[in-house]
Amino acid sequence: MSQKQNDKYFLMGLGGFILLLACMIGFNVLMEYTSTNAACMACHVHPDAEARWKQSVHYNNASGTVTDCAKCHLPPAGDFRHLAVKARFGVTHIFAFLTKKKSNIDWHKMQTLEHARKTVFNESCEACHVNLYPQGITDDGITAHLYYDDNKATADLDCISCHLDAGHFLEGYKHEKMTGKVDTGSGEIFSSAAEVDGFRDFTETVPGTPASISMIAVPGGTFRMGSDEKEPFRREDESPVREVTVSSFFMSEVEVTWNQYWAFYNETMSEGRTPPSVVYANNSRSDVDAVTGPTPPFGFPDHGWGMGDRPAITMSHYAAETFCQWLSLKTGRTYRLPTEAEWEYAARGGTDSPYFFEGSPKAFSSNGFWKKFSKPSTDPIGRYAVYAANSGDKTQEPSSVEANPFGLKNMLGNVMEYCSDWYAADAYASGETVNPKGPSEGTEYVVRGGNYSDDASQLRCAARSHTENDAWLKTDPQNPKSIWWYSDIVGIGFRVVCEVPEGIDVN
Repeated sequence: MSQKQNDKYFLMGLGGFILLLACMIGFNVLMEYTSTNAACMACHVHPDAEARWKQSVHYNNASGTVTDCAKCHLPPAGDFRHLAVKARFGVTHIFAFLTKKKSNIDWHKMQTLEHARKTVFNESCEACHVNLYPQGITDDGITAHLYYDDNKATADLDCISCHLDAGHFLEGYKHEKMTGKVDTGSGEIFSSAAEVDGFRDFTETVPGTPASISMIAVPGGTFRMGSDEKEPFRREDESPVREVTVSSFFMSEVEVTWNQYWAFYNETMSEGRTPPSVVYANNSRSDVDAVTGPTPPFGFPDHGWGMGDRPAITMSHYAAETFCQWLSLKTGRTYRLPTEAEWEYAARGGTDSPYFFEGSPKAFSSNGFWKKFSKPSTDPIGRYAVYAANSGDKTQEPSSVEANPFGLKNMLGNVMEYCSDWYAADAYASGETVNPKGPSEGTEYVVRGGNYSDDASQLRCAARSHTENDAWLKTDPQNPKSIWWYSDIVGIGFRVVCEVPEGIDVN
């Protein structure tokens, strides 16, 4: 081989080495730059992202330590997933930056726990917070962190579930135990319950409180309960269809509101951690003239969405039952949760279609391949239900929807509603068709109606669901876990039924 050829190959090799070195240096510079706050802010066009980050404890703290975006939103640099996650996030974020309008981005959804779980990594939290028991941590904090250490793998626990506001300040969000009674503002304190002298709508007034509840007279009748095989999105637990008769009853016009629930809480709250066995024993006695109510929850359970007339949420089925017991004692009438049959009868409002208004679940639903290319219809369902397409990822006040033919609002959507029945997939196989009350025992309770985050297919009048007690208490570190508040479900609430008092002619 000639000297010229040797020189040629040497120069080619040297050029290749320099090019490779330049690529490596460039790649390293790119990796470092794309992990800087400036790079993150260039693509993340949320108008408040930087301001809220600077208000959070990850920026504004006594130590002066600033936690950068990549520290939370990527796995640690030594983790084998770091580059893969970075590439995936980078591609999706740049694509969104180039193709989406800022005005079309759902900023509220970006602040939800569901979204945060996808973009924050436990390993990153632990890389910074090596000591989970720093000086000054509260007893509740120690209990919670011990529970996390022992159960993070088996229960799939996330740090962000308890520290949603650590990286970005969220107004109204608190993860600390409430103290004292809840101030619901001034208002007339009622001295007596409402007078009910006929089977017609009335407004219940709760003595000793400013709470009132609009009650709708629902005339009894017979209806076809469940769904047939032709109904889109039906499930097997909605059959067999059977004719069911229910007696007349009163039902609250809307789900129990925060104002109403706080009246109950303020009168019955138990400051300390009363053992469940003691609570059950006290509230089960027939000779008591008062009930033991909820212990304080961690943070305000409205999740910063607002209280007032919004539906009360996150309480357990037992808490809802205790509210009914309290309301019965206060008014002298029998209040309770609706049976599943009463609930579906009331939701249908005398109709026998999938919804109490016109329209097919297929037209309203976002499910299915073709819905990726065409938007589902929102009329008329958007006038009657708060659901995934119009909720803004949070509950809304009852005034945002129209009533069904019986005059009831939010029977479909907004929050799922507890029924008194135990859940069973084959419950409709029972021969009981007059005021059925469901199985005599079970492990989970029926919930109906769907909630603000559900697709239209889950809002059908016949659609059934049930509690998931263990999953809904996954992040509750207490032992035993709370019997009053769920830690891992937001879209759950209830409405009440009042039995027709003796002597009232329902005809």
